[in-house]
Amino acid sequence: MGKTVAETIKEITKQHIDKNNGSVIGQCLTAVGWVQNTIPPRKKGTIELPMTDIAGAGIAVGSSLLGGRPIFVIRFQSLLWLNASPIVNYAAKAKELFGYSAPVFVRAIASEGGGQGPIHTGSYHSMFMSVPNLYICSPMTPKEYKKIWSKYMSKDHPFLVSEHRRSYKSTKELKDRLEFKNPDVTIFAISSTRFECLEVVESLKHKGLKINFVNVLWLKPLKFNKKQISSLMNSKFGLVIDSSYEICGAARSIAYDLSIRTKKMVYALGMEDKIPGAAVRLETGTPSKDLIIKKILEILK
Repeated sequence: MGKTVAETIKEITKQHIDKNNGSVIGQCLTAVGWVQNTIPPRKKGTIELPMTDIAGAGIAVGSSLLGGRPIFVIRFQSLLWLNASPIVNYAAKAKELFGYSAPVFVRAIASEGGGQGPIHTGSYHSMFMSVPNLYICSPMTPKEYKKIWSKYMSKDHPFLVSEHRRSYKSTKELKDRLEFKNPDVTIFAISSTRFECLEVVESLKHKGLKINFVNVLWLKPLKFNKKQISSLMNSKFGLVIDSSYEICGAARSIAYDLSIRTKKMVYALGMEDKIPGAAVRLETGTPSKDLIIKKILEILK
């Protein structure tokens, strides 16, 4: 059995500390669970911050300015709001403005369900997509994580890695499903919606619908290959789905780009525009399989 995403992150972090003299910085790294089993038990290279929701990013960016390649862990993506300034106003701008780089690797962990409530529920990578010189990706598989880490080590830019707790126990690799030449719809899925969309493809296939499926790993820079674009151009319409809020979010932005490029109608679906509560009946998050199917069927009508 292959390694899980969590085990892959832990292994990468261990090698970075042991072989690259790297560091991992964040709050509660050594608490119960070691950040969902993604942090290796290392005294060397593990920098445990005091309980501050604001200063961490500044410390990590400062470390990168001194020549390091720190991994900065943000346990809940909601805390990106409080840590944004050093990342977007310094790390992303340093090379162009001052001639030196700040290659900090930001692990921002999305969470939902389980009583996370109104503060820590949600994925917020969308708000960073308008920032120049910041690489943004959302890996959901072990091989994808290795791929984005290799990319990071080959660059001298800051990276924002939008993780999702739902992926941590998974060992499976998610591949594009482009089996239909003239599909009814081509789905472009981001973050944990990718797990839902695999079920959607199979469910609608039994209903006689032809659904192609594209995995979106890189949010910025955003690139699609010829097969993916060709699938959309031969579809009745496209649908971009994301775990973050739909309004002014990644799904709508990418849907717009794809629509302009292909002259096809491309719709968007994301997290419902409401504040989630802690009770199960008040939770909101990644669009469910049933909600995605409902959206597709409504558009087809």
